[in-house]
Amino acid sequence: MRDRLGRECLYVPSCRFGLYVALRRWCAPGGRVLMSPVNDDVIFFVVLAAGLRPVQAPLDSRDGSIDVSAVPEDVWGGLSCVLTTNLYGNPDPAPELRSRCDALGIPLIEDAAHAIGSAVGGRPVGGFGDAAVFSLSKHVGAGTGGFLAFDGSGLRDELGAMRDELLLPGRLRSELLHGLRPYAEAGVRGLRLVRAARAALRLLGQEERAGIRMPLRARELTEALRTAPGLDGFDPWVRVDMHDYRLRPGRTRLRRTERLLSGVGVRLDAHLAGTERLLATPWARRPAGPVQPLFRVPLLVADRDAAIAALARQRVTTGYLYDPPLDVYAGGGEFTDPSPSPGPAARFARHALPVDPCRAEQVIRILGASGARPVEWGESARGETGSRG
Repeated sequence: MRDRLGRECLYVPSCRFGLYVALRRWCAPGGRVLMSPVNDDVIFFVVLAAGLRPVQAPLDSRDGSIDVSAVPEDVWGGLSCVLTTNLYGNPDPAPELRSRCDALGIPLIEDAAHAIGSAVGGRPVGGFGDAAVFSLSKHVGAGTGGFLAFDGSGLRDELGAMRDELLLPGRLRSELLHGLRPYAEAGVRGLRLVRAARAALRLLGQEERAGIRMPLRARELTEALRTAPGLDGFDPWVRVDMHDYRLRPGRTRLRRTERLLSGVGVRLDAHLAGTERLLATPWARRPAGPVQPLFRVPLLVADRDAAIAALARQRVTTGYLYDPPLDVYAGGGEFTDPSPSPGPAARFARHALPVDPCRAEQVIRILGASGARPVEWGESARGETGSRG
């Protein structure tokens, strides 16, 4: 990955853990971080755990990227950091954000969890920020691990020491479960027991969201804010669906991750081919720039719930939904500043159907047979400032 990005890379046990390390290194507690409201709620809690105030950005409703031109000047003036999302692999406008951050003298941190193969302005995503954090659970499929990318070997010892101080000791049970999980998942798929398996994972605490968002638990979160910065007080939120996010990895985990990472080029080619196919459908809006090997392709459908149900009947599960936006989810101003222009984010979150490009042909067939309608912009604009209807 160092060769791919042209930057130093440091292994971390998860993307969320790496993001916490980056925020602690580059942002003083008490600062304000511009971020996307259409993002995993875990990332929201990581920002809070770092002692920072989330500020929700206006988005481009076509792809969920930050709309730089819609951020008011008074919001720019109060920021201490910008955090990109690169949602589903669609790049945020990193060159413009880099320029803004340089003018303000604040860091740019890239969350590149979905964007290990994406590029913008002729450079890979992850090559613009003071730091960038990648996930090895997404395109690589390792189910664990990530890395922190940064410029200059002089920071390696400092960041490595920060990482090691925050890590918890590895556990044999966690290593055994990680080694066995691929075989169990293959057996479940072969026996068509996906629903039963997901129910079992929920019972074991390995899949904890009953809905799209985890419960906010405002009273407990207020108490946790008194402990910030620090991960311990926020662990009930940050660990959701990944309880080993800060465990020191063992040899089994590292060997499997290394093996899967060696094949990332083949995976990216498959994602690129599937993305091209999906972008040619009536449910997609083709980007102006080069096509990226997206982790998920956000099709925009008029009735997203009906489309999800149609896919589920054919055993195609839908994940990575981020609805409602974070300023609706954690609204009221206690935990976040709302977006100055919430409509486009609400529109995108309500209609986006994230599709695995490696299952493009199957998804196209199912959606076509179900009669799924693409979003009409005039239709989707009605009531867009609220949460899901």
